[in-house]
Order: sequence, then C-alpha cells, then structure tokens
Amino acid sequence: YKMAGDSRFPDVDSDGSVKSEEMEIVVNVGGVRQVFYGDNLNQYPETRLAELVNCLSGGYDSIFSLCDDYDPGKREFYFDRDPDAFKCIIDVYYFGEIHMKKGICPICFKNEMEFWKVDLQFLDDCCKAHLSEKKEELEEIARRVQLILDDLGVDASESRWKKCQKCIWKFLEKPESSYPARVIAVLSFLFILISSVVMCVGTIPDLQVVDAEGNRMEHPTLDSIETACIGWFTMEYVLRLISSPNKLHFALSFMNIVDVLAILPFYVSLTLTHLGAKLMELSNVQQAVQALRIMRIARIFKLARHSSGLQTLTYALKRSFKELGLLLMYLAVGIFVFSALGYTMEQSHPETLFKSIPQSFWWAIITMTTVGYGDIYPKTTLGKLNAAISFLCGVIAIALPIHPIINNFVRYYNKQRVLETAAKHELELMELNSAEGKAAGSRSELEDISRESKEGPFYSSRIKVSHSDTFIHLLSEEKHHRTRLQSCK
Repeated sequence: YKMAGDSRFPDVDSDGSVKSEEMEIVVNVGGVRQVFYGDNLNQYPETRLAELVNCLSGGYDSIFSLCDDYDPGKREFYFDRDPDAFKCIIDVYYFGEIHMKKGICPICFKNEMEFWKVDLQFLDDCCKAHLSEKKEELEEIARRVQLILDDLGVDASESRWKKCQKCIWKFLEKPESSYPARVIAVLSFLFILISSVVMCVGTIPDLQVVDAEGNRMEHPTLDSIETACIGWFTMEYVLRLISSPNKLHFALSFMNIVDVLAILPFYVSLTLTHLGAKLMELSNVQQAVQALRIMRIARIFKLARHSSGLQTLTYALKRSFKELGLLLMYLAVGIFVFSALGYTMEQSHPETLFKSIPQSFWWAIITMTTVGYGDIYPKTTLGKLNAAISFLCGVIAIALPIHPIINNFVRYYNKQRVLETAAKHELELMELNSAEGKAAGSRSELEDISRESKEGPFYSSRIKVSHSDTFIHLLSEEKHHRTRLQSCK
C-alpha cells in the first residue's frame, strides 16, 4: 500500500467502465488513509476490501452496506475500526499470512478479522496459540458466570424436589453461596483435621489399651471420635451424591473417589471384625483390619477440596509431567552410573559396604537426593571422590527442572485469580446494566424498590433474580455490528 497523496487515475475499458484490476480505492480506517489497487485486493475476492472494488456500480445502498461512510468527491471509504489491527490484517494481500502485533487484544483482533471478512486460517500458528489461550479464558469466565447465574436464577417450572436438590448442592458444594454453607465448609475442614490427628494419636503406645487377649488397640474415646468423623463424612458424601446434577460424573471425579477411599476402610474393617472371624482365622482378620486402617491416610487428601493452593499445586504438577520426566531421567542415569562406579572403586577395600550394584542403588539415591544416611558409605579415596561428584550432580539435576515447574504453578495461580476477578466484574456490569434498564423502563418501579430496600434486602434480591434475563456478551452468540453513518447519502 501507499499513502493517498500519490494520486493516480484508473484505466477504463472501451465501454467507459473502470478496470477492477487497476482501480484505485482510498480507505480511511480510524483516521489513517491508505490506498489499495484492485489487482492486490482481488486475490481474496470474499474479503470486505475486495468487495469495495465493485461496490461503486451498485449505488449508495451497496456502498453503505460495506463501510461506515463514503465521500464521493474524494472517492474515500471511511471505517470506524482499529487502525493498528487493520495494518496487520492487510498483510494478507501482500504476504499471504497475518501476524498479530504485541499489545493487541487477541479477541478484538479476531473480531476485526471477522469484520474485514478475512479467514482465521491466514493467522500464523504462533498467533493462533495466543488466540486459543484467550478464548479458553473467556470460556472459563463464561462458565463461571453461568454457574453463578444458574444459582441465582429461579425456574418456576422445576419441581419441589429439583429445587430442594439444587439447594442441597449449593449448601454443600458452594461455600460462597451463603453464610450457613460457609459454616458447613468450615465444619467439614475441622472434621478432616480431627480425624487425621486421631489417626496419628491412636498409634501412641501410652494411649492404647490392652484387650482381653493381650493385644494393643486404640483407646475407646479415640475410637468414638473416629466413628463420629466417619459418620459425618458418610452423611456428607451421600447428600452430595443424591443432590448432584450428574451422578456418573460425580462418582468418577477424582476428589469423590478420594472421599470413598477415606470412608470405605472403616466399614470394611467393621465388617471383618464382626463377620470375618467366622470365615477366617482371627490373626488374618487382624492383619486385614490393620492394612485397611492404613488406608485412612487418604482422608488427608480431602483437604484439597477446601484449599485452592492444593488444587493449584495438583494442576501445576499435571502440567509439568515433561519436566518431572526429565528430572527422573537425570536421576536414573546418575544413580546407575555412580552406583556402578562406587561398586567398582570399593572392591579393593576388604571391608567394603558395596556388596553389589543393585545394593549400591540405595547409596546412590540417598546421596544424589540428600546427603546420605551413613548406613552405606565409601571407604576408599576414589570412592569418596565419586560420592562428592554424585552429590554435586544430584543437586544440579534436581535444580534444573524446578524453574519450569514453579512457573507453571505461578502462572496457573495468577490465572485463577484473574478469572475470578473477571467473573465478578462481569456480574457487576450485568447488575449495573440491569439497574439502568429498570430505571429507563419504569422510574416509578425503581423508586418503589429503593423505598423498600430501606426496609429490607428486597432490592438486592430483585437484582439477583434479574441476572438470568440480562444480556451476557460472553455467553451469547449474537453478533452486534456498528451503525453506519449516512451523512453523505
């Protein structure tokens, strides 16, 4: 393209019509004037700029269906669009691909491409990845907003059981929905802590009692507290299962599987204690019960349900499988090499502790990951040198992949905070738009509501109910276009 100051007259055919290939059009986008020629624009005839080449013969209706304004004296088309995005989009006519400049919102750039009727396939792969990330963020915000609106909305067609089911689900799954739900979440958190503490304290010999057969068992008081905690966990799980909208998805969820693993050992051990003695020897029953009681440690993972930090850590580890794999590979190679070297160098010592290479693996593991326990240690000079090198290599191997893992954690944690803030901001805008709509539609009704708000929380409830009827830009597929100017028409 070139600036419009370099004027040029188009050639004409024998019948006086302008050749579309050599026609010059002037485009003014947000105050930036640029000149294009038909031979360049006609490479992509379905785009808006290519349609401008042939729109003059169709009259003002055809012109104003494509642009915001038109000056017939200068033959200049006006567009109230983003000039920075436009400069990137017109690269498709010259280079066949588009790169999005830094600082431009990907979603806005996508909307600009749709306005100029340029297909997204011309966007370079690096920019598509950035656009996909932003689209996922908007979808996540829309999902969160929709969940809040579903909670606030009231569907009169629902049955009483459906309404009760939804209330129980909100009560147990969404602590932010009400003050009683927050209290239940705190109680659940305390029961998890109490159950974990009781499990640990019950193993102290001084607090255990001896039964009639001389076997040590947990104190009856601790056993009663354990039973109360299991009762709470069972009631909580059953209520959540009954009230869940999708019971199959609920049952297969990871956190719900953890809940089952935390509850099941108690009932299985109780069944074995009362019925297992008739089917097998008493010693086998006791061993099975002890093995099942160890599974109670799974309940500590229930804390992840109430801790966003643990959820963020889990996600960061899931996104860091590649880095964790590299860490394990580095350690595995180092363990194999240094254990073999340590075994070879220590064979000359008569009192060597390195009996075989597989036995040396334990020494290599504790040396590369810690500072060693001293149960196995080298006694020769070369063996000590090998141990020092293995220790330094272990520090380096562990430190190298840590930075990407920390970055994944920080990135996801900040992203979740941004999404929460964006969802709240979207709801505030919806509430503001709803209030303005009511004020414009019925001022008397707004005055009545404001008077009643002084007596109680009626106004806030009215606003919350109206959320479900408010237009949400992120949740709607409706396209809104700018109103074109027709001052020259």
